[in-house]
Amino acid sequence: MAKEVETFIKLQVKGGAANPSPPIGPALGSKGVNIMEFCKQFNARTQDKAGKILPVVITVYKDKSFDFVVKTPPAAVQVLEASKAKGGSAEPNRKKVGSMTWDQVKTIAQDKMADMNCFTVESAMKMIAGTARSMGVTVTGEFPNSK
Repeated sequence: MAKEVETFIKLQVKGGAANPSPPIGPALGSKGVNIMEFCKQFNARTQDKAGKILPVVITVYKDKSFDFVVKTPPAAVQVLEASKAKGGSAEPNRKKVGSMTWDQVKTIAQDKMADMNCFTVESAMKMIAGTARSMGVTVTGEFPNSK
């Protein structure tokens, strides 16, 4: 028989750097989850992505056991890495903070494909380009046609 789900907890944690301090400790402690056990499992699973911000969805069951799914880094973080910008623009329509190519957009889209709600890489690329635009990052070049 399947375990009964009590709640879901969504956090963003740096890979390989989970510790019981806020925000992890209070979020898990209030639900009765073993904080140190989560930290050990998360750090073991994300050693190869050390330092990157990773969204994690923790499923807490009625018996206080848990499972978790680690997702790909947020598109905004990947856009900043690709464009080598320090942060997004306060006025993205006027002040641009960086630029990136469609090839870079395509690699981010392919990486994020599992976590996005689209069916083709082209539509994922348009979504990533929209994220970049709203951050003040310009996408240079011509949109590659797949036809």
